[in-house]
Amino acid sequence: MNNGFVRVAAGIPQLRVADCLFNADRIVELAEKAEQEGVEVICFPELCLTAYTCGDLFFQQQLQSQLWQALSELLQRTRHLEVILIVGLPYPVKNRLFNTAAILERGEIKGILPKTYIPNSGEFSEKRWFTSGMQNRESCVLFEGKSIPFGRDLLFSTGDFVFGVEICEDLWTPTPPSTTQAREGAQIIFNLSASNDLVAKHERRRNLVVQQSLRCKAGYVYASAGFGESSTDLVFGGNALIAEAGNMLAEAERFSLQPQILISEIDIERLQADRMRAPAHDCDQNQGNSFRVLSLAGSSKRFSTLKRRINPRPFVPTPTQRDETCREVLSIQSTGLAKRWLHSRAENLILGISGGLDSTLALLVCIHTADKLSYDRRRIIGVTMPGFGTTSRTYSNALKLMENLGITSREIDIKKACLQHFSDIGHDTDQHDATYENVQARERTQILMDLANKHKGLVVGTGDLSELALGWTTYNGDHMSMYAVNSGVPKTLIPHLLLRKAQELDESSQNILQDILETPVSPELLPADKAGNIIQKTEDIVGPYELHDFFLYQYLRFGFGAEKILFLAEQAFAGSYSKESLKKWLNTFWQRFHSQQFKRSCMPDGPKIGSVSLSPRSDWKMPSDAALNLE
Repeated sequence: MNNGFVRVAAGIPQLRVADCLFNADRIVELAEKAEQEGVEVICFPELCLTAYTCGDLFFQQQLQSQLWQALSELLQRTRHLEVILIVGLPYPVKNRLFNTAAILERGEIKGILPKTYIPNSGEFSEKRWFTSGMQNRESCVLFEGKSIPFGRDLLFSTGDFVFGVEICEDLWTPTPPSTTQAREGAQIIFNLSASNDLVAKHERRRNLVVQQSLRCKAGYVYASAGFGESSTDLVFGGNALIAEAGNMLAEAERFSLQPQILISEIDIERLQADRMRAPAHDCDQNQGNSFRVLSLAGSSKRFSTLKRRINPRPFVPTPTQRDETCREVLSIQSTGLAKRWLHSRAENLILGISGGLDSTLALLVCIHTADKLSYDRRRIIGVTMPGFGTTSRTYSNALKLMENLGITSREIDIKKACLQHFSDIGHDTDQHDATYENVQARERTQILMDLANKHKGLVVGTGDLSELALGWTTYNGDHMSMYAVNSGVPKTLIPHLLLRKAQELDESSQNILQDILETPVSPELLPADKAGNIIQKTEDIVGPYELHDFFLYQYLRFGFGAEKILFLAEQAFAGSYSKESLKKWLNTFWQRFHSQQFKRSCMPDGPKIGSVSLSPRSDWKMPSDAALNLE
């Protein structure tokens, strides 16, 4: 249901210290808002029914009496709601008081979990009032005559997902309870907290939430006490965070004087995909921990749009990360090439320079590698090979860039050789089909390989990850090289890599790179128009690379099916592409990807760059004749 997404919320109500009925009213208000938004589970702060800062009032009968009245009223007033509530309250068990989280659904308490780790230093004195859940020996407690599961060994399942609960300090320990809960199947962790605010504490707290969601490969929903708690010595900023597998999805405004509800969705199918690839989450490794999984009814609400943002360019880093990421990518590429250059004992590097994005990136990687090894750049031999579709724009850019970068350049016109080959195989030169195009691509590769023999060189491949995914490469033509430096780089990332490298070049080279970036992507295998402009534009034929890179990431990284990928694409590209257009290009991607595996099965060596790779030796082992239909 809902394409694998679960809508969750962190609620920060306005509280009054020791006024349980008032607090219950505020919790109900946020629960009703969550219900209207289609939320399945909402988590409230630690001890929110009483407030966290009650101190010795926790021992007073008057407070305890009001607490039970407020809890009864809360259950009665939420009986009609489908949303699951996680509420903090003190709960006495056999002369001990526990700091607990109660899970409420449709007017019933489904289970109560005690806090495990009780802080007792600095501003925290919880051991004065509360006992650790590790000292509990009861498996159930009574409330209004009903037996309720009680203990640290509780997980909750709606049938669609499983969640666990921990409380505040539990997260700050070396082995948080959520670690074990995740191993036992919890896909979302909810944390009820009352963490006061100090200078620089927020960043540490935020990092803890993000890192724990990454380690557990889980969603993590954090709700901390806010305005209304006692300010005698402490201030509580009302922190609310929602993270998923190392990514922060949503954050509430801190220090708000108003109640807040933070809503986002957790992708359960994504988490399952990650866990299937992670042996550390095999619960067999966690022997000795037995959990009770309690069944909940869950929500029947559906939603067609998401509140969370789906990144339309998952391979492209954020602006704040872009410079460092591009530097790292170029370092990975050049270090891999350096190792291959040294190991092969090649005297030179040989590569074709077309004046397009891919060959330009490969050339810059070669330059970076030569400089790193303190080799003369003249040991890089760039070859421009004009054919029937080469335009003056790309031809000129190729020549000028090689000259500016100080490498050895060669020009070998392939038209005469291709015409001879057409004659040899009896192909009509006016028939501009696959034969016409591939003869040129293979002629260029033959030239590069022969030059490598002549100059004791290593042919550097220029094709990228996106082209490999679509099979947009001529088999045994540009498909082949001796080391493919771009094979792990998606097309959407290449412009950013070029811009990053341009910062190190002279103004003339920067201008050339800018023009290359503005040139339409094309193999230039068909003749130009009468004005000399490119007519064979790759994205007009196979579709936009931004879509194909999105499809590729969702398919390979998480194993999503076509229906889920289309749903995500609708969210990511809303306003840019119609659903019909997305369907069209997804169908193109699906058909090309599954029909072109034979090219990837014998692709050259090349460095893995990111989380998605198509190398048949490591990341992607697929039969070339698999029949995986889009339907």
